[in-house]
Amino acid sequence: MRPVIPYVTAALLFGFGVYGVLRRRNAVLVLMSVELMLNAVNLILVTADTTARAVLPHSGQVFALFVIVLAAAEIGVGLAIVLQLYRLRATVAVDDVPLTEPPAGGHEPAVLDSEAGR
Repeated sequence: MRPVIPYVTAALLFGFGVYGVLRRRNAVLVLMSVELMLNAVNLILVTADTTARAVLPHSGQVFALFVIVLAAAEIGVGLAIVLQLYRLRATVAVDDVPLTEPPAGGHEPAVLDSEAGR
């Protein structure tokens, strides 16, 4: 098997993922672009495992499984953050997220019941 075709395909997938992360404004599309990059890495790991089985057998496939688990956890946390962002701001545009200001409405911290009686 010639490993050039999967490597070039993985490089293209990774390039499209980087472009999506850098140019997209929608948070869901940014998450999809990150997934595209992780799938490109999986393709490289599996291709390297099948072409060079010198030291550790099936090590690339095991690492690919770890990347899949990492991607599942990333999507779970990422979608939770996007849903909370949508609830607070009514938009999922990445450019509209303030990085230094508190959210609009500025809720005061809740006072505990034990402190309220003092």
